[in-house]
Amino acid sequence: MSIRKVLHNKIYSGDNLVNISDIRYLPRWVILVLDICILAVAIYFSCYIIERLSFGSTKVFYNDVHMYLLIISISVFFMFMFRTYAGIIRHSTFIDLFKLFLAIFSTTLVVGLVSFGYFLLEGKRMIYMSIPFLVLFSASSFILLFLFRLTVKEFFHIVREFRRSSLKKRILVLGIDEQSVAIARAVLDNPNLPYQIAGFVTQRTDSKRASLLGKPIYSRERIENSTKQQLVIDGILLMKEMLGKEEMNSWVNLFLEKDLQIFKAPALQKLRNNEDGNLKALQIEDLLNRKPIKIENEDVKQRHFGKTILVTGGAGSIGSEIVRQVALFEPELIVVLDQAETPLYEIEMEMREAFPMLSFKFVLADISNKHRIEPLFQKYQFSMVYHAAAYKHVPLIEENPHEAILVNILGTKNLSTLASQYKVNRFVMISTDKAVKPTNVMGASKRTAELFVQALQNTRNNQTKFITTRFGNVLGSNGSVIPHFKRQIENGGPVTITHPEIVRYFMTIPEACDLVLQAGTMGKGGEIFVFDMGEPVKIIDLATRMIKLSGFEPNIDIKIIYTGLRPGEKLYEELLSDDAKTLPTHHEKIMISKDPIMDFVTIERYANQIIRATMRREKVEVVQILKDIVPDYKSNNSIYEVLDK
Repeated sequence: MSIRKVLHNKIYSGDNLVNISDIRYLPRWVILVLDICILAVAIYFSCYIIERLSFGSTKVFYNDVHMYLLIISISVFFMFMFRTYAGIIRHSTFIDLFKLFLAIFSTTLVVGLVSFGYFLLEGKRMIYMSIPFLVLFSASSFILLFLFRLTVKEFFHIVREFRRSSLKKRILVLGIDEQSVAIARAVLDNPNLPYQIAGFVTQRTDSKRASLLGKPIYSRERIENSTKQQLVIDGILLMKEMLGKEEMNSWVNLFLEKDLQIFKAPALQKLRNNEDGNLKALQIEDLLNRKPIKIENEDVKQRHFGKTILVTGGAGSIGSEIVRQVALFEPELIVVLDQAETPLYEIEMEMREAFPMLSFKFVLADISNKHRIEPLFQKYQFSMVYHAAAYKHVPLIEENPHEAILVNILGTKNLSTLASQYKVNRFVMISTDKAVKPTNVMGASKRTAELFVQALQNTRNNQTKFITTRFGNVLGSNGSVIPHFKRQIENGGPVTITHPEIVRYFMTIPEACDLVLQAGTMGKGGEIFVFDMGEPVKIIDLATRMIKLSGFEPNIDIKIIYTGLRPGEKLYEELLSDDAKTLPTHHEKIMISKDPIMDFVTIERYANQIIRATMRREKVEVVQILKDIVPDYKSNNSIYEVLDK
């Protein structure tokens, strides 16, 4: 882009401020004109030095136009010959410098020959002290032309770096340990990153006057007592792996209060190699993550290695992660069953690419159709069944209770009875905290499924170990609140919350699946395993933090509105019923809930009764039977509340 084009674009676009860094190169005629001016200066300088060397005894003709024209004409000829003006100065190399040297050397040689020829013909010198003059001219012109190019090159470099730095976000690195310094150095050494390291932050108070990598060290006290404008900082870079949960929350609260963006560092090697090493904004999942369960890999591997495994709901959030983790233990075959066509196809593509040496069977089927799934048990003789298939969305199930019965109860009945009939070693069912003191059809249907599976454990001739896992909300699962909030924030709001006091437990998908695998290994049969979920999270606090982490101000940039509790929704979820007791296991984070049980004859009669009512599409009758099965099921904010009176 030439200067003329840049000026034209700026003027006619309404922006009269010329950004010098937008000029890609100086036009060739400009370089040539400037080179001629430099040659004139070099001639004048050489004349001046010659006069000084003669102590003023010889008059040097500074204004000898013929001499100027002769030298400059010859110089221009060789400049054209060696194309010294044609290269882009800001990208000059040794080759360009060598061309410049050849042009000056050739000019000096020809001028010397012309001057000597003139002396032979006219008997007088064209240039007084021609040899010293030519040496001076040659040296000074080369040096000046070289300095001109060097200056232009450095000028453009400085302008480019200044522009880059002005566009880069100024960030501080949290921590002054070796890992923090290494991350900061990697950011500094990667010019493609749009970030500029402005300093470090530490909890320590003895580093106020120290510096790292030439950058200042800020104390926490200084951050607390300064505004964002005073700090001249845009964000903070932290390594979440180096921080405990409480420490992370403390720092994040401070940074959000100061309206600073928070970034998490990728792997150091990615930053160094520039492979997708950009800094990612801290996500709410990073704050809710806890140290995951450490499963006993050897026991779990023995349970799966060389075995045939069935995963129902294998295309869902939990089911697909179970498939991924089980595949690591090299089973003989994994049968993945789901009724959702597209997600099932996606997990098939993923697993066949990730584990090309393993055998998979992907089955599109509905677990409520016993005739469709029984041939699978006959053919594959499963060693383990992970039952993750279920309908789980509370408001939808409240409107369509018969669908919950077909999948959550009839589907579980089909799978569990087939598992017992075909002597599957272990059957692990994924349940939910909503099954405890349920206030909705979904929770009551899952509690009914729990009761059926537990009762089946104690039937005559049963050899299958039936195990249930119960946990709360899973981060990032289909339909969970966090992806919903993210979409609302991306769309500019508002963020909708059903009630200001609503709270939920959260865990990560890998965490939940670790629990499922561990339970399948340690269970003796008939247990309901519950997980220490930590402290519940207030949803309004979750939404507020997500908005701030996205760089917005709650209720200013993104509105928060309350829509009221949905049908069947309650403020608090429990993992244990009031009359339940817990027993410890050898894992400190996993307990066994001793919930009330029901004999198999009774629960089977109830199950058959509710299935028949479902076939008749009798909603009220279906819910009434659920309330008979689960006495502590009390509808909340639902049309079925009348059944509790």
